[in-house]
Amino acid sequence: MAKPTNYTWEERQQILKRMLAPENISIQELAEEIGVTKSTLYTWKKKINNNNIDHLSNNKESKNWSSKDKFHIVLETYALNEADLAVYCRQKGLYVEQVNAWREQCLWANNSSNPKDIMKFQTELKEEKNRSKQLAKELIRKEKALAEVAALLVLKKKAQAIWGDNEED
Repeated sequence: MAKPTNYTWEERQQILKRMLAPENISIQELAEEIGVTKSTLYTWKKKINNNNIDHLSNNKESKNWSSKDKFHIVLETYALNEADLAVYCRQKGLYVEQVNAWREQCLWANNSSNPKDIMKFQTELKEEKNRSKQLAKELIRKEKALAEVAALLVLKKKAQAIWGDNEED
């Protein structure tokens, strides 16, 4: 039986799912087995991820993880090395990049929770908003002045066209 040359999205997802646990097949082996190139498999994976079609996960879709779940996963994986983290992610149906991003979010949230920092950021934001308003007002004033100068130049040219050059002024 000949292998199909065009795979449906469901077939592509099933093929990519084989890279996760328990089969844990490498992309090279999978490419040789089904008769496509590695770049094709990477393209499928990228398209599926970009379209937020995360049917590869064993549990929840990645966009449905609550903050509490994400924090719990970050705590569970914090001390794991890369290999152990990859195994953990395959078991949970996650990507290492997701967990690393969640970890960064947790660290950033923890570091920026200092009340002095929050007040500092709020003050800076308020100052920047005021500066933005001032610049907008100045821009409007300059645009009006430029329009007035342009109108005066047009009138001057019209006056010269009607009465000619008069250098007596």
